[in-house]
Amino acid sequence: MENIDLVYLDKMEHIKKNEFDKTLLDNQKYLKNIMENSIQYQDSLGWLDISEWAGETAISNIMEKAERVRRNADVFVLVGVGGSNQAARAVIKALQNDNGPEILYAGNNISAHYVRQLLKKLKDKSVYINVIAKNFETLEPGIGFRVLREYLEGRYGEEANKRITLTGTRGSRLDEIARDNGYDFLTFPDNIGGRYSVLSDVGLFPMAVAGIDIKLLAQGAKDMQSYLHECDPKENIALRYATYRNLLLEKGYDIEMMAFFEPQLHYFSKWWIQLFAESEGKDNKGIYPVSVNYSEDLHSVGQYVQDGQKIIFETFIDVIEQNESLILTKDHVDDKFDYLNDKDFWDINKAAFEATIYAHSDSGIPCLKITLPSLNEYYFGKMFYMFEFACYVSGSILGVNPFDQPGVENYKGYMFNKLGRSDESK
Repeated sequence: MENIDLVYLDKMEHIKKNEFDKTLLDNQKYLKNIMENSIQYQDSLGWLDISEWAGETAISNIMEKAERVRRNADVFVLVGVGGSNQAARAVIKALQNDNGPEILYAGNNISAHYVRQLLKKLKDKSVYINVIAKNFETLEPGIGFRVLREYLEGRYGEEANKRITLTGTRGSRLDEIARDNGYDFLTFPDNIGGRYSVLSDVGLFPMAVAGIDIKLLAQGAKDMQSYLHECDPKENIALRYATYRNLLLEKGYDIEMMAFFEPQLHYFSKWWIQLFAESEGKDNKGIYPVSVNYSEDLHSVGQYVQDGQKIIFETFIDVIEQNESLILTKDHVDDKFDYLNDKDFWDINKAAFEATIYAHSDSGIPCLKITLPSLNEYYFGKMFYMFEFACYVSGSILGVNPFDQPGVENYKGYMFNKLGRSDESK
């Protein structure tokens, strides 16, 4: 299998080669700290070795549990927010085919309209749910579970408990609820934060229910782990990526925009945004991560990127292997598009991709291009691990803790106060 690669495209040469090489050499000390399994973040590094939570036995157990759900479910509702659902949703939205239950999402907002519409979609269908929460103190999945639990008990009575799987840390309130009510329980590792949890029960179980090949996904992550831990530091894609983005930040490029021409990557970009925003946005530091879905967004945001303030750099995801084909045939209407006769949508999309990188780079936008050999489980696994590893390195370069999220907790205090939560209800 080929590897993911990284190319830096910058016609204005904002970063000179000798500057990059020197900085890359300096940044190898952060790589060394990670390889030595620094005790500084020991309680957050459960994701670093894939075998700890996604070894063969764990994968087999997940697949066995998921198959029971797949056999009986028309609809599977994933209840979680942020790191509890982003990675699974990214892969399911990109790769799920028609073979398996419909996957719906709850506990990721507090909209009455959304929840009402969701409940309507469950009518006359066999419903199973998976509630994911590390400590079960987050409002969205908490009330989402309450609504769905009432719905399932109303429809299935005592049989409802066979349709509920909870994923949380051992000893948490969610664990207690599972034991008290006979719900199936999966482990949310206590040494992994939500946004790094894709290669554990958290991400793998809902993916397996959707029919995703989680063995292949885990293998991709394992292969990327081996590569990043063993390759020459000068070739280490995670170190190179982290170095480029921090050098660009020093030069005033405060916004990183992930750009892609395959809509299948939309929800992956949302996972990536959370990973870097929550990991680096603290102590008044950090690059602001956003994403664009080209070519659609070329007709809106593309104008700003091309001619607006030069505060953005773009990270393009380039998919190499053609994943679908649709040929434009000659039409009886003279629509002035005959120059496209017999051309494949794939090739037209590629032409737009290449033209966009050229135009943006030519206008002074630094562009990174990450080449993805194919859009499948194996390369999703590689991307997940590479970006997690790169985020660890990048946060270390930036001088922040890449594993906490103190700002996320601030709004919760004000919200709970407005909603009247007492200390006793915690």
